[in-house]
Amino acid sequence: MGDNSSPMKTILTLLVCFSIGCYQLQAQTTFQPRKQSTKKGFVYDKEVSSDFRLQTNGWSVGMNWGNLVNYYTTRYYYVDFGERKHLRELMINPGIGQNSYTYGKQNNLFAVRGGIGEKRYFTEKAATKKGVAIGVSYRLGPTLGLLKPYQLEIGISESPVNNNVRTITYSEETAREFLNENQIIDNAGFFRGWNQVRPRIGGHAMGAMHISWGAFEDHVRAVDAGVMIDFFVGSVPILVETADTPANQNTPLFVNLFLNFQLGKRK
Repeated sequence: MGDNSSPMKTILTLLVCFSIGCYQLQAQTTFQPRKQSTKKGFVYDKEVSSDFRLQTNGWSVGMNWGNLVNYYTTRYYYVDFGERKHLRELMINPGIGQNSYTYGKQNNLFAVRGGIGEKRYFTEKAATKKGVAIGVSYRLGPTLGLLKPYQLEIGISESPVNNNVRTITYSEETAREFLNENQIIDNAGFFRGWNQVRPRIGGHAMGAMHISWGAFEDHVRAVDAGVMIDFFVGSVPILVETADTPANQNTPLFVNLFLNFQLGKRK
């Protein structure tokens, strides 16, 4: 009996050891981080993402380059480009075959922004690894405003015929034609007027509620909803101010609500 039980004990011992080894290997495969960071306690170091922002009066697109400080904080640098509009802008659609135009608009205001920002999460990593993380984001920096003259195609008479059209920008000399709806054919297009751009110096700040799907995975998928402020040195003439349009008052300060969509990658 002693001789028969010894091989059985050996087999059982080997099976137990093999089971323990498989369990440890599986545990390492499941929980081993995909990348060991030099910073103790988290997996990723860098983050690159793109923004597409819809504003109550405008839009912007941008890029972010971030450093993950810890599980809860990402600090980043960013640059974006977009357009700011006056609250009183009114689009006119003359009819079929003609482009819409904004009545009384003398300049487009585009903005190049840059600066530093931060986002902070409220929730634990263990609770959000496969779920939704909620936090706040905020950013601050300088703004370079670009005033581009808004150009219209005008009929020489109030009943224009083919080839009887010229392109004008607003000035004291062209004011009567520029504001005469019966002579406006359509706008001259986005690409006209860039050779006459004038700069405006300013700054901006924004704060938002930040919601991220898979905030601690390698892909960035997030939405921000918040408030943005742009301010410039001196008034920014977007609309023509006349006695007939007292509400068209131009201002150096722009306050907007926004919804920002963010996609990117961590490594």
